Amino acid sequence: MHAGLTVVGLGNLTPHLSFLLRVEATRHLVNKTLYVLYSSVLCNFRKGALSCRNSHSGDKLLPGDWPRKKRQLNVIIRSVYSMEKVEEGSPASAGGIAVEDSKVAGKRKSDEASGGGKRRRGARGKKLRPGERYVPPPQKRNPGVSFSREHFEETSYYFEDGLRKVHPYYFDFKTYCKGRWVGKSLLEVFESEFRAESIEYYQSAVKVGRIRLNETPVEDLSVVLKNNDHMKNTVHRHEPPVVGKPLEVLVDDGEVLVVDKPASIPVHPCGRFRHNTVIFILGKERGVSELHTVHRLDRLTSGVLLFARTLEVSKKLDQLVRDRKLEKEYVCRVEGEFPDGELVCEEPILVVSFKIGLCRVDPKGKECRTVFQRLSFNGKNSVVRCLPLTGRTHQIRVHLQYLGFPILNDPIYGASAWGPHKGKGGLVGKSDEELLKALVEEHQGQQNLHLLDVSDNGSMLSQEGRKDNKLEDGSCKAEKIGEVILQATAKEAECSSDVKSDRTLPKESQDPLPDKSHKAQMQTPADPLCSECKLVRADPTEKELIMYLHALRYKGPDFEYSTQLPDWAKDDWLEID
Repeated sequence: MHAGLTVVGLGNLTPHLSFLLRVEATRHLVNKTLYVLYSSVLCNFRKGALSCRNSHSGDKLLPGDWPRKKRQLNVIIRSVYSMEKVEEGSPASAGGIAVEDSKVAGKRKSDEASGGGKRRRGARGKKLRPGERYVPPPQKRNPGVSFSREHFEETSYYFEDGLRKVHPYYFDFKTYCKGRWVGKSLLEVFESEFRAESIEYYQSAVKVGRIRLNETPVEDLSVVLKNNDHMKNTVHRHEPPVVGKPLEVLVDDGEVLVVDKPASIPVHPCGRFRHNTVIFILGKERGVSELHTVHRLDRLTSGVLLFARTLEVSKKLDQLVRDRKLEKEYVCRVEGEFPDGELVCEEPILVVSFKIGLCRVDPKGKECRTVFQRLSFNGKNSVVRCLPLTGRTHQIRVHLQYLGFPILNDPIYGASAWGPHKGKGGLVGKSDEELLKALVEEHQGQQNLHLLDVSDNGSMLSQEGRKDNKLEDGSCKAEKIGEVILQATAKEAECSSDVKSDRTLPKESQDPLPDKSHKAQMQTPADPLCSECKLVRADPTEKELIMYLHALRYKGPDFEYSTQLPDWAKDDWLEID
């Protein structure tokens, strides 16, 4: 920004022209709200007008003078508005109307050089006190920005034992300071909310410059956070493996892209998953980007997945979903012998915890309607056709659990934490808090916390709890239950595949057992600060990666997309032990 503009040489302007100049400047003042700048400019115009009146009170503007004066007036307004110097040789410059005040600029530069205070854009012109830390204003986010080639090239895949794996890579986690962090030190925030790593780890990360505040490396964790602080933490990121089955594209006609999503692959980045997601696989292997998500499937669910290629098509499909004109058909395999004929469940569903997406039947929940029909029974379990007429979270899974036929291999609604009858008829015998704790403990004991979608920092994912689910201190009950993970699991609570603990290693040696997976992973140099690089993780089994629920068909007024029936839904399928 240039220094302030000083107006000189206004003796050749008549009072009438000076008045027009003040009116024009005032109009720009209102439109652009440049109050301080124009107050100074108008003050100089007023002084010039007075001197003009005293020396040329009898002069009148001749008809031929008006175009020239008008051009001078426009040059003045443009130069003030754009904060730029008037070019030499222009009418205004030749007439001496506006020049840059070099003395003011020199004074400002000398003040900054001597450390006598800084004037920063966004600080509203206030001088910073000695030792005060400047916080830049927050940057505007562009919600239309999609993932690009730059993101896709962060790392690469490799395939091993039927699994798609990701080479570890460095990644910047970014966030603005939350309201509850203001006034707290970085040390306090890390101790209370980011306990997946020890304080010693964060101290080491500071020493190597991996933690930054407003793009400046943090020198000490004692720095106190302020509003609008932008935090960045560089980590060595590891992703859990997913099934190595290719992502089959069913339709790509320029308007929609339809894929047959394999089980175990999330639709978009979440938790510990980024490159092992449908969005990134399409971008990395097919060069497809800027997709609009029409609907989502759970990570362990397979089947038809729609993306819109353009915003117009996305809006059209969204309207079909809202108007319930999009027919959905699923197929699943459930425990036990499902009744013959058509069975309709209309029990309302309530979200117990947004953090892990846990729901249950409750009179206070939202209306739901699902139609079921048995397709086959093999003497042990049944294949069931499902038609969800509404679109609630986990609707099919919750209704089947309520009916007493949970989906085979459902890690949440088929868990024993629901009691001996696994939640049949809505009978649990536990409060929501007790149920959440029981689920966490069950999966913690099985080292399967990744099935509950636990994030990198050890806390549960997604949004805050319901308004009626608050504790006295303003926190959410689901968050309090999530602390069980934070306190009891540390490194294991990371939405990952199974970990071989020390108990599984030979007694005579606690060194990691060599395996092909570890060797392939170590093609990427190990990071000295990364605790994940020091672990040997067992590959997940097929049973842990697949839930027997498949989106078979999506149909609209003028389209229909479907897949083949999965192998586990066929009559000759045999369950894997």
